[in-house]
This record gives sequence, structure tokens and C-alpha cells, in this order.
Amino acid sequence: MKKISLLVFSLFFIATASIAQEQKEKKKTQLGHTDENKFRQLKDVLATPNDQHTASGAPGHQYTQQKVDYVMDIRLDEANNKIYGSENITYHNNSKDDLEYLWVQLDQNMRADDSKTPLARSNSASAFITPDNFKSTYMNEGKGFGFKIESVMTDGKPLSHFINRTMMRINLPKALAPGETFKFSIKWNYKINDINKDGGRSGLESFDDGNNNYTIAQFFPRLAVYNNVEGWQNMQFWGRSEFALEFGDYEVNLTVPEDHIVEATGTLQNEKDVLTRTQRKRYDKARKSFDNPVLIVTQEEAEKAEKGRATGTKTWKFKAEKVRDFAFATSRKYIWDAMAVNVNGNTIMATSLYPKEGNPLWEEHSTRAVATTLIEYSKLTFDYPYPKAVSVHSERQGMEYPMICFNFGRPNPDGSYSDRTKKGMLGVIIHEVGHNFFPMIVNSDERQWTWMDEGLNSFVEILAEDVYDAELFASNPAKDITRYMGGDQSNISPIMSQGDYVKQFGPNAYSKPAAGLYMLRKTIMGPELFDHAFRTYSQRWMFKHPTPEDFFRSMEDASGMDLDWFWRGWFYTTDVTDIGIKEVKPLYLTDKPSERVTKLKQQYKQYFDNLGDLVYITDKKEDANPKAMDKYADGKEIPSYIYSVEFEKPGGLVMPLIVELTYADGSTKRETFPAQIWMRDDNTVKRVFSSTQEIKSIKVDPDMETADVDTSNNSWPKPEADKFDQFKNKTKG
Repeated sequence: MKKISLLVFSLFFIATASIAQEQKEKKKTQLGHTDENKFRQLKDVLATPNDQHTASGAPGHQYTQQKVDYVMDIRLDEANNKIYGSENITYHNNSKDDLEYLWVQLDQNMRADDSKTPLARSNSASAFITPDNFKSTYMNEGKGFGFKIESVMTDGKPLSHFINRTMMRINLPKALAPGETFKFSIKWNYKINDINKDGGRSGLESFDDGNNNYTIAQFFPRLAVYNNVEGWQNMQFWGRSEFALEFGDYEVNLTVPEDHIVEATGTLQNEKDVLTRTQRKRYDKARKSFDNPVLIVTQEEAEKAEKGRATGTKTWKFKAEKVRDFAFATSRKYIWDAMAVNVNGNTIMATSLYPKEGNPLWEEHSTRAVATTLIEYSKLTFDYPYPKAVSVHSERQGMEYPMICFNFGRPNPDGSYSDRTKKGMLGVIIHEVGHNFFPMIVNSDERQWTWMDEGLNSFVEILAEDVYDAELFASNPAKDITRYMGGDQSNISPIMSQGDYVKQFGPNAYSKPAAGLYMLRKTIMGPELFDHAFRTYSQRWMFKHPTPEDFFRSMEDASGMDLDWFWRGWFYTTDVTDIGIKEVKPLYLTDKPSERVTKLKQQYKQYFDNLGDLVYITDKKEDANPKAMDKYADGKEIPSYIYSVEFEKPGGLVMPLIVELTYADGSTKRETFPAQIWMRDDNTVKRVFSSTQEIKSIKVDPDMETADVDTSNNSWPKPEADKFDQFKNKTKG
């Protein structure tokens, strides 16, 4: 038996020797080439590791990051839809560098009358336009948006500063040394945009009853990030790529009409001043309700409130620690509910605010979706560290901030809604609440690498949605991305592209990274390895600033898998997966050596003599002898059906080769060959399959796990429709 098992190796050795001899006879002078193997290491494109971002993907012993604390007084002028604010900022220089100036983000200036954003867009005349937009577009009539900076002060004196569109440079009186702090203040105001009329990530939604729903963010001048990767991250805000921010502590006083309900980042400090006794009692009940939300403000109470107009104001005081941003929502129209969520023994409050226009959909699902998100994301990353998570309803929004997010999904006026509306609403809530993890805690640079928050978040969202309603969210991310990947290459960008110039932003930053991670978990790594590595990355970079290299390296470091081939192909190129069956050749056991083997036996007689008994395999059915192995089988069943299968890879991506065999009795067997099967030949590979019964069909990637863009070559024999098409093509003319 041992000698027979050596046959394949022996023939390979002889064939290799023959090839080597042939190569020696070729010309010795040939053109050289660089290494283009799909499995070459990624060191040529990744940033060099250092003592802040290490080769393992973990923060280094010299890792530092800045801290910025804010104390703010904010007033909403409802009559004029304006925000008035003042902030005292304490900047902590934890870096090793002396800083000559600070950079502050003025995001509202993106829609200012002198903004360059509209000028950077190609446009053509529209067939219809609102009168206001006609005035601003063709009559140069401004809308008055953007920050109005009233003062910038330090120690009671004016502080030198310069505004460059959406960035403001603060010129320090003297360089800020490592370990020092600098305190200054800014006073400002701005006109609030109507989201449905003027666009924007935050602003107001106006209702026919004269009320507004204010979902307010990017409403204050915020410090930009300074680190050892980018220095100052002061890229202009063009409206698409989001925000790079520092962590800090916030104390914020929000003054609004006294009949408003408010939610915001942080913990409410003065419940007794702003909530009624009944509301406080209901909220206390919600803190103990882990199964169902408790209404703190009912729909009946909200409908009564929206019919009035308060003349006085209330100030809601919030405090938040270790957050990278602050946002709030306020309106007299809000219904308010909440419930408790148990995250590994810690009680977190899941909360929703919504006008009656959101019901019954929001009362039925919003807070429950928040709770599911916190639980499921915590399983794959880390325990949610903040005291609450809030979902606020606005007709056309989907935007995230620490502890609070703004979400669309509105039923019809009669309260009815389709599964599509429900799915959209649940999807956006889970997605935006999930952003608390990426990037509000794992604080990647959204301005540079949109996929690091949107893509990672969209991936975990898929798993959370499946828990909330598997039937509603049934999908195959790998299959769903094939239409995009197989599209016009001139209209596709690699994932590793800065967000402002990306083509097809949604698939690039959201769907494709999510599909890639889904494949890594399901098909390439397996859930156990993937989950440990993903959790390792998440916990390493909690409350820190990771780079793409930190993610790639952490996933490999914690799993023991070389994934450079995957990062290079999926993230750095627009190559596609296309793996198919090129040829299937039935083979047979025989006791007759082929003419080629006979010649080899004569040429290498001594070698073959040492092998002892041999059986042979032939592609000639007439020479078949299924009994050739009988005397060597030791009573075991002999696989008399043998198939040599050649697989092809027209696509540029390497992926695992998943093969499903269907036998004559209808049973199936599946084999998965790792992506490394393509290491030595990027075009074709061969495998031999043996069986005690006939193989009726072979299929590659039967469950569409590898994002194969062309399945026409995935089956043997070809489907009947394909055969007919081939016949027509051959007989044309």
C-alpha cells in the first residue's frame, strides 16, 4: 500500500525533472519582472510601524492623543430659528510637540453664502426649482447660513485667529509645550437650516402645524485632531466626508422654550427643574423596565403640547465625559419613551423621541431596536460604556453622535406602513445607534477613511438586524455586492480612497467593506477566529484614533492568519471575483500503463523497479479495469469514479474555492480549498475527486459566498439554457 501511495509523487518528480531539462535548453537571457503575486506581503503599501502604531496593530508605548474640554451655554431662538452660543475651551497638549497654533472646525460654513462647496460641483440646469433656490442659484441671493463668530478671547483679551472657510486657525500667544493646557473662549451664532428645504446633516424639520423638530449638531466650533499620523487634520469640509474629533468632557446648558422636551449627549443634571413629577416617576419606572418601553410623554400629552406656544424658557443641563462630540434634539411635539438594557450587568437606558407623525411605527419598534443594537454590538466589540443611547425621529435624517442619533422612517398619514418602510426605519436606527461604537468610541478618521466607520458599522449592523428580525432582513451581502463590483470600472473607486472623491459612495464606503468583513467571518476565517480578532481590534482602540493599518494588522495579529492577499485585493483594488469550472475529465482505474508512462518506466527503470506494484489511471474508458485495486483494498470500498477538474479564475481577486459535488443518489459533498490554492498559478488550478458512485454535477460557490460576479461558469455540466445558447452560436450563419 505504501508503495502504491508513492505513485503520484513519483510521477510528479519525473515530470518536474523533464520540465527542468527543457528549461535549461531555453535561452538564458529573459526579461525580468517584479513580484505581482496576489499573495505578496502588504508591506509596500502599509505605513511603517512605530512606537505609537505598532507592527501588531496595537497602540504603542509612546501613543498619545489630545484632550479638549468644553463648557457651553446654548440658546435656541425659536422665533428666528437661530442658535446663540458661547463656549469655554480647555485644550490639553498631550503630544510630544510644541504647538504654534490650534485648528478649529467651522462645519456650518460649508453652507455659508461664500462657500466653495457649490463651486466644486458640476451641475446643469434643472427642469424645476423652488423660488428660494432659484434666488440663491441664479440671483446670488444669500440664505444667511454659516457661523457668525462674534468673538474669540483668552484671559479677557481678543485672541488672534484666521478663518479659512470651514477651518479657523487660533494663533497662540506662545507655543503650547507638551503637557500644557490652553484656555480660550468663542462666542457665535448661526441661522438653522431647514433639512427638507436646505439639506444638511442637522437642522430643523418644519410641520404644517407651525412647530419645528430641531435636531442640532455641528452647532459649535470644534477642535480638529492633532496626531502623529496627520499632524493637524484640517482638511476642508466639503459636505460629504465626516468628522475627525478629539475626546473630552462636556458641560452644556441648553436654553429652549419651556414647553419643549430635550435629549442630548450626556446625563441630565437637573431633572427636577425641567421634568414634571409625573415624568420623573415614569422615567424611574423605565429604569427598571427591561422588557418593554415606558412612555414618559404620551402621544396625547404631545398632541396637547404642540397646540400651544410657551413664552418662557427652561435650561436643560447635560454633562458628558470622554465623548468626541455633542448633539441635541428639542421640540414640543415629542412623544418620549425609554427602557432599561442589561449589558453584562450594567444598566443602559434606551430612549426614543418622536412626533406623532412617527407613530405607530416608532412606538412599536424604535426603543426596542436601540436595545437590540446595544446588546449585539457589545457582544462583538466591548461593553457599551455610556449611560444611554437615544433615537430621535426626523423625516429625512440618518446621522449619528455620541449617545444620540437622528433617524428617518415615517408611516403614511393614516398610520399604515409597508415592510419596506419598517425595514428602512429599523435599518437606519440600528446603523446610527451602532455608530456609537464606530467611530464615537473606536475613533477613526472619517474625513480620510469613511469605510473605517461606515463599513465596519454596516457589517455589525447586518448581524444585529438578523437578531432583531431575521426574516425581514434576510440577505446575502456577498451576493448583493456583485452588481456593483461587476459594473463599469470607470465608475468604481477602491475602498482605500479618501471619501470626497469616491465614486458610488454608498457601495464603496458601506456595502463593499461590510460584504468583505462578512465573507471574512463566514467563509475565510470562521466566526470564532474572526470574532476574537475583531473584538481585539475594537478593545485595543477604544477611545483612541486607529488607522487602516491598525485594523489590518490587529486582525492578522489576533487570528494568526495572513490576510494581506485579502486586504490588497478587496480594499486596494477594484478587482472582481470570478471563479469557474474550465474542464471536467472523467478518469478510470486500469492495469494498463499509458504510452507515456511506459516510456517513463523504460527511461527510469531502476526508479520504477523500486516502487514495486503499480496501478494506473487513464482517461480511456475502454482501458478501464475497476478491479485493478481489488487485491490492495484490504476489503475497503474502492472509489471507481475519478474526475480531474480544472478550475479557472478570470477574475482578478483570489478567494477560497468552494466546490459542491452532487452524486447519483442525490447526496452532496462540499469541499472548501483556501485562497492559497491560487498561490502558484493565478489562472487555473486542478483538483482530483474520487467517489464510489458517479458524480452527476459540480458547482462552484453554491451559496454565493465569495461575491462571484459571473456565475455562468460555475456549474458542470452547463445548465440546459447555456447549452442551447452555445449551440445557437455555433450554428449561426
